[in-house]
Amino acid sequence: MRPLLLALALLSSAAHAGPNPAAEAQALELAKKAIAIRSVNVPGGRTADVAKLFQDALVAGGFAASDIEIVPVDNTAYMIARWPGSDPKLKPLVISGHIDVVEAKPSDWQRDPFTPVVENGYLFGRGASDMKSDAALAVATLIDLKRTGYKPKRTIILEFSGDEETTMKTSSIIAERLKDAELVLNVDGGGGRFSADNKPQYMTWQGAEKTYADFELTVTNPGGHSSAPSPENAIAQLSAALARIGAYRFKPELNDITRDSFVKAAGFERDAKTAAAMRAFAKNPADAQAIAVLQANPSYVGQIGTTCVPTMVNGGHALNALPQKATANINCRIFPGHSPASILAELEKVAAEPAVKFADVTEGSVPNDASPLRPDLVKAVENALGKAWPGVPVFASQSSGASDSMWFRYHKVPSYGVSPLFSKDNDSFAHGLNERVQLVNFAPAIVYYRSLFTELSK
Repeated sequence: MRPLLLALALLSSAAHAGPNPAAEAQALELAKKAIAIRSVNVPGGRTADVAKLFQDALVAGGFAASDIEIVPVDNTAYMIARWPGSDPKLKPLVISGHIDVVEAKPSDWQRDPFTPVVENGYLFGRGASDMKSDAALAVATLIDLKRTGYKPKRTIILEFSGDEETTMKTSSIIAERLKDAELVLNVDGGGGRFSADNKPQYMTWQGAEKTYADFELTVTNPGGHSSAPSPENAIAQLSAALARIGAYRFKPELNDITRDSFVKAAGFERDAKTAAAMRAFAKNPADAQAIAVLQANPSYVGQIGTTCVPTMVNGGHALNALPQKATANINCRIFPGHSPASILAELEKVAAEPAVKFADVTEGSVPNDASPLRPDLVKAVENALGKAWPGVPVFASQSSGASDSMWFRYHKVPSYGVSPLFSKDNDSFAHGLNERVQLVNFAPAIVYYRSLFTELSK
């Protein structure tokens, strides 16, 4: 069977093909081809080949070859494609994503991670959910819009970074180049939740994320023979500081994004005590009882403020010698609105140990504030989801992890994670083994992206 007809058949049987069958079929075919390309940021990685795959599809779909560029960077590459709007005075709408993936060992998987497999209503393979399916859906949607005659008033820019999963060097380059954008729709963020019986419950869009930071703590001593202990011991001094930091809790806080998230997500929380705490905290972030409940819950402790935890420690040089040096790493996820420098200063006070020297050793991260609750964005997402999944609620969320949105927010460009892909709680395999996405997502995702892209670019 020809590839397009085969994809249509698969979508019809497994994903209930919707009103855009050509786009749905192309998205599935592109996703499968992209998964088959090992786009890992290592020597010999093939990220540029994924960019070429999407470039060829866009050109075949009517985009000018001169409006698409693929730029090599170290072991990877990034892509920027432009669809000029009719009003050059308007700032562009950026659709953002990444085409690199986390490495995968074939011997650990039930199926080869770089051989796409369609089975039991799922598409399996590395990148199926993070985020080659979303990238393929975005490409296919733009091609479909051009094929059906849509003409944007605002220029649309589609960009894919090539090292989001590692150093984010291309992410920072792209954000610097596109810092004049009106807003960014990051298709690598947000998403929906299916119930155990596969019914859509709700979707969230990501309006903020915490800043990643690593701080190195170091104590140095002269050392000496262990049979003659000195009052100062690098390991003991460092350990005392780490114990204080480990027991410390930063002041709980809210922003517009997390307040909206707690209020609306509480309705889907199965535990009544936790749901009550979410509502109480949204009303009063100083509510001690609500704070205690949320801090004890791994799903919410990272949502109510900055967290810092010791993650590595190293000390000493011999079993029979006093330590000359002891070091540790503190990993922080900083609530939007705070600089790494301010958090480092707070940790120094908490450690209360003059012998401990602190240093910011963070790589691949920059501070960023929450994006505003823009009415046009909120309305566009709600309208789009209403067309794709009628009656399913949608609300804001904040991520504890990092995405390319960080780099745009650093340049004061509002960025929002807007993926419409739904999954069940037990289907979350991004970065893990046997990564997958349900094919039932493809048809409504095209409907959603068509609505979202047009409403924000017309």
